[in-house]
Amino acid sequence: MSVRRFWASASTLVLAAAAALGVAQPASANSIATGGYVALGDSYSSGVGAGSYLSDSGDCRRSTNAYPYLWAAANSPSSFTFVACSGATTSSVVSTQLGALSSSTGLVSVTAGGNDVGFADVMQDCVLSSEAACLSSVASAVSQVQNSLPSRLSSLYGSIKTRAPKAHVVVLGYPRFYKLSGSCVAGLSEKKRATINNASDVLNGVIAKQAADAGFTYSSVVDEFTGHELCSGDAWLHSVSVPVYNSYHPKAAGQSGGYLPAFRSAA
Repeated sequence: MSVRRFWASASTLVLAAAAALGVAQPASANSIATGGYVALGDSYSSGVGAGSYLSDSGDCRRSTNAYPYLWAAANSPSSFTFVACSGATTSSVVSTQLGALSSSTGLVSVTAGGNDVGFADVMQDCVLSSEAACLSSVASAVSQVQNSLPSRLSSLYGSIKTRAPKAHVVVLGYPRFYKLSGSCVAGLSEKKRATINNASDVLNGVIAKQAADAGFTYSSVVDEFTGHELCSGDAWLHSVSVPVYNSYHPKAAGQSGGYLPAFRSAA
């Protein structure tokens, strides 16, 4: 069972118990959103790779195909502030995006952590270098995930809670990139692919724990992307692409079919 499904099941039991005891249930997504929705985070939230970028978003590349924009269009929150930005780290989210939050903010989404551990550099090493160099680069990133990222995420989540104390905060993870033993006949070795997938699992595990520690809701996207990884024959992710910034980011189908349902189920 995925982390997201576990929490969904647990929430169902809690709500049933609350109903039996006459305890007020948590607000629905629409009532939460009456306080306004703010979308924070990195390129996976801004929609890099999904095209149709907002003209005023510049290098942040905020897309009308990104899950925050799609959710807001479907749910009509009282306000929608879309500040997620390509290349964002936990610290740059704090320094450049949290000004969008306030004590009245009702709903927040965020993806962050991949850029803190050098996601782009790792993928470059794995595409351009030997298997040994790739595995070494991944191992270095995993070490950062385990040793330095937890405190960075904790700081980010604490800052969000301070700025938006009433908000329902949904933290989303990252997809696994590869279907192993899949349809790819060229490119990275199977060992490289497996190692990258394992690193993604470690990253998601750390994000999920820190989100839980902060009292936030973590929503995995792994289940939604299963069957749509690279080498699946129906990929919702770009492989090495031109323009290069699209590489290893969700296509429009990955935002609408992967991230949007994961967010919707948790919002």
